[in-house]
Amino acid sequence: MDALKPHGWIILDKPLELGSTQAVGAVKRNLREAGLLGKGKDKLKVGHGGTLDPLATGILPIAIGEATKLCGRMLDASKIYEFTIGFGAETETLDVEGAVTETSDHRPTLADVEAVVPQFTGPIEQIPPKYSALKIDGKRAYDLARAGVAVEMKLRGVTIFSLTVRHPELVS
Repeated sequence: MDALKPHGWIILDKPLELGSTQAVGAVKRNLREAGLLGKGKDKLKVGHGGTLDPLATGILPIAIGEATKLCGRMLDASKIYEFTIGFGAETETLDVEGAVTETSDHRPTLADVEAVVPQFTGPIEQIPPKYSALKIDGKRAYDLARAGVAVEMKLRGVTIFSLTVRHPELVS
């Protein structure tokens, strides 16, 4: 049976509204239906190389078998993100899902945006949003926040190697 077990990576282009855990579950279901998941000590492990919020789209590496031993390294590795920012509204969750808490008619110019970008590059400290996938006492911060539990997010250091305005025509 071991020769039939797959080992390696599935590179999933994760669609909107699919959580990382749901994606891993779907891979497990498919492996089970194909008779490749195994049982007991022969059970094939499946994991992912980084959590993507259900509202995010993009590449989610899913590890199978021996490749799961690299998942920890993937979580700590440097990553590249591309994102879109909307100006004029702030939400309670700091994403498009939350209720709007503040609005503004001010829109920065391209020069305004380019002038502030260097402040967010290099080693910086940040407080992640309480609606993030980070775990607090073994539970996702966003689950606790949505349940009304007061969530204290700790300051953490990150390094932003590069930050570029990619679509200046979208900034007026």
